[in-house]
Amino acid sequence: MHGQFDTLETRSHDERRAALAIALPRLIDRAKALSGYAARLKNVEAGSVSSAGDLAGLPVLRKSDLMELQGKAPPFGGLTSLPAHEFDHLFQSPGPIYEPGRVSADWWRLGRFLHAAGVGQGDVVQNCFGYHLTPAGHIFESGARAVGAAVIPAGTGQTELQVEAALALGATAYAGTPDYLKIILEKADELGVSLGITKAVVSGGALFPSLRDWYRARSIQCLQCYATADLGLIAYESTAMDGMIVDEGVVVEIVTPGTGTCVPEGEVGEVVVTSLNADYPLIRFATGDLSAVLPGESPCGRTNLRIKGWMGRADQTAKIKGMFVRPEQVAAFVARHDNLDRARVVVSRLGETDQMTVRVEGNGLTPEVLQASLRAVLKLGGTIEQVAPGSLPRDGVVIEDTRTYD
Repeated sequence: MHGQFDTLETRSHDERRAALAIALPRLIDRAKALSGYAARLKNVEAGSVSSAGDLAGLPVLRKSDLMELQGKAPPFGGLTSLPAHEFDHLFQSPGPIYEPGRVSADWWRLGRFLHAAGVGQGDVVQNCFGYHLTPAGHIFESGARAVGAAVIPAGTGQTELQVEAALALGATAYAGTPDYLKIILEKADELGVSLGITKAVVSGGALFPSLRDWYRARSIQCLQCYATADLGLIAYESTAMDGMIVDEGVVVEIVTPGTGTCVPEGEVGEVVVTSLNADYPLIRFATGDLSAVLPGESPCGRTNLRIKGWMGRADQTAKIKGMFVRPEQVAAFVARHDNLDRARVVVSRLGETDQMTVRVEGNGLTPEVLQASLRAVLKLGGTIEQVAPGSLPRDGVVIEDTRTYD
């Protein structure tokens, strides 16, 4: 264990329960004063919710609810304690969904993860998450700042320039999607230079064992976290690499997908998260991700609940190259073209990289036009594959994820 980030990480279960018994009623009381929660929490007494088990009686908040609330009360649906102009950053994620952000006090709590990964003072982090509109770049920069590391705000793309910057500025750590570091390192090999990156903190996609092994062979420790734009850090790996430890600023439940009913320990279900963030208190927010509780405590000494990590999606939404693609986006893509009858997104892997193929049915389709439309709606490029009318399965599936995570 790289020492404690703070004393919260090694609390006893009794200490954590006692702290939650104080924090949850305060959170519910604050939320009840917000217009977005007025109807949802109308008959809930703040004092009646003082444990993770008590949360089970409250309604689940889903992405669709969030979008509906934001449509009625822009930009944040009446779910924030501050007006938009009092936040430091305002973000737009695909959907669109709007999120607030602040630059002070490690607002998204990523510092805990970076500290667990051994990133700190003396490190230079090449941050290859996006900085434009979406918050991932700022989320990881905030975490790096919390542990005293310097940041290269590299963003995405321009791989040769990424290599030049890493070499010239002495990058020792990488932050970004799991597969992009491999691309940077292979470009460095091609250019005949050796980079000093020995640590990688990744998110936004699955870290496959084969890729982690590839990094290990190059003496790079690669750890992953589970975080979202709405919630910040949810859970993270430590150097023990034995499951993911739940962050101290959230409460995690695992429920039967599509419901709010908790499943037995160890059973796979949907991750539902309550954020204790006073500025943006999300209560029983359904992530759409699947996971399971891992019994026991981490060998690293941290005592909070552990989950097994990301185990797929509870719905058809897929994360491709770090971006969510949702069924409603596929429907919007089809609706843009009168001669396009049906589309099916198929996600696969080529080596360690996500690949997206969009199979389409229709007459008189122009691949160039469809490609432009695909980028406009899904924010990603992919291969357009035209198939014979009637050949796509009529099984209700519009996003088929063929990747495996063993």
